[in-house]
Amino acid sequence: MIKDVYKIDGTLAEEKIELLDEIFAIEPNDHAIYLDVKAYLANQRQGTHKAKERGEVRGGGKKPWRQKGRGGARAGTIRSPLWVGGGTIFGPRPRDYRQKLPKKVKQLARKSALSYKAKENQILIIEDFTFEQPKTKEFVKLLNNLNLSGKKILLLTTNYDINIYKSGRNIPKVNILEAAKASTYDILNNQILVMQKGAVSIIEKNFVKNKAEVVNE
Repeated sequence: MIKDVYKIDGTLAEEKIELLDEIFAIEPNDHAIYLDVKAYLANQRQGTHKAKERGEVRGGGKKPWRQKGRGGARAGTIRSPLWVGGGTIFGPRPRDYRQKLPKKVKQLARKSALSYKAKENQILIIEDFTFEQPKTKEFVKLLNNLNLSGKKILLLTTNYDINIYKSGRNIPKVNILEAAKASTYDILNNQILVMQKGAVSIIEKNFVKNKAEVVNE
């Protein structure tokens, strides 16, 4: 698959780039995408929710009244879950929501996500660039040049660039990540996937490396 490379001023560069079909043109596996996105969202949960149960609320150590003779229901504590101010029945407890997936499933999910983006023509390749200093105005100008203003985009950079990150972090609907750290969820959760030319190489090297590891096993 051959894609045009754009300059930051919005014009076409003289060069083109080839995207590997084994990464950007496979038959997408929807179930692998589902498993990976579900695991990603579950791993974002802190799991620190907690409600006090009957034995944890304060007070209620003394039996409020005698067992028999009052004509009312029996009561052993004023902190019963049935009483106002009592404990919570089956309340949430801290737990770990993390889910693990096999490496092959995660790789298949990412390739499926990239293939969906390529199939729907939602990938834009831009030349490697940086800013001399953090300037939101420069990033906005870049989006306008590429007709991306107002769209939800993900920019994948070759390496961590503090100037690019600070320039775009306050712009609505713009997310910036290193290519090596983009998850299946990140790849799909946008309208346009913008990749620096060097980021394409990083992604392809990661898949080729993993493929080589599997072959060696």
